[in-house]
Amino acid sequence: MSRKIIDLRSRPSFLHDFYGATPGTPAFDTARWLNRRVGARGDDRHFTRAHTLDGFLAEVRDAGITAAAIIGRDTPGVSTSNDRVHELVTGRPELIGVGSVDPQRQGVAAAVAEAERAVRTLGLKGINLEPGFLDPALPFDDPSLLPVYDACDQLKTPVFLMTGPTTPDPRFNDPTPVARIARNFPNLNIVIHHGFWPRVAEIIGIAFRYPNVHIVPDMYIFLPGSHLYVEAANGFLRDQLLFGSSFPFRPMKQTVEDFLKLGFDGAVLGGLLHDNARRLLALDL
Repeated sequence: MSRKIIDLRSRPSFLHDFYGATPGTPAFDTARWLNRRVGARGDDRHFTRAHTLDGFLAEVRDAGITAAAIIGRDTPGVSTSNDRVHELVTGRPELIGVGSVDPQRQGVAAAVAEAERAVRTLGLKGINLEPGFLDPALPFDDPSLLPVYDACDQLKTPVFLMTGPTTPDPRFNDPTPVARIARNFPNLNIVIHHGFWPRVAEIIGIAFRYPNVHIVPDMYIFLPGSHLYVEAANGFLRDQLLFGSSFPFRPMKQTVEDFLKLGFDGAVLGGLLHDNARRLLALDL
C-alpha cells in the first residue's frame, strides 16, 4: 500500500564531515559506526550516495518519502546556515527547511532576529535549538533561550530541540526543563528530536501532561526501551509522535520498513507518518 510519509529528521551527508561527507576521515568512520550502532543493515557506507544533492533526492524518492525535513544546525561543532537550508529546499517540493539559531554565539537579540528572518523571509518551517551541544552546555530552560521560545510562539512556528545520548554531558539530556517550557508557553509546539532516549518514560510522561510536546524518536525508536514510544502512540500519544529517519545515520528505506514493523495500530500509522507533521508544520502535502 502506498503511504504518504514526512520525514522530520534528515540531512544530506554532503553538508558536513559529521554526516560522512569526506571518506577517509575520523568523522566518516564515526558515521559508519553510528549506523551500525542503531541497526543499519547492509553497506554501512550507504550514505555516500547522498554526497550530491541529486543522490540525496534519489534516496528520498526510493524510500517512498513524500518530503524530508532538512534540519539546520548552529553549534560550535556542526553548523548549517539558514541561508544554506533555504537554498537547498527552494523549488524542491520533496524538501522542507528547518532553521537554527545559537543565542550563546550570536547573542540573544541577534538570535531572535535571525529566527524571525528564517521564518518570515526565508520561509523555513521551524527553529532548531541544541543547548546541550553548546560550549558551555545549557539546560533547555536557560534564560538565554526563553526569548527564542517566545519568538517562535509569536511566529506560530515550532521549536525543535536536539536531545539524546550523544549529548557530551548526559546531565543535559534531562527532559524535566521541557515541562517548564511547555507550561510557560502553552501555545508553542515543541518537537523533541531523538526522543530524549534513553529517558523514554520521562518524556512520554511530560507529553502526556502537555499536548504541545511532540516526540520524534527517529533512529532511537529501534533501540532497547523504545517499545514505550509505540505503546504510547497506540494510545494518547497518537497525535504527538512523528516519524524521522535520522539520515544519514540510518538508511531511509530501511527505516521506513522497520518503522512499519514496530507494532503500531493501523489506525494511527497515517498520523505518525504524515498527518501529524503536516498539521504541525502547516504543510500542503
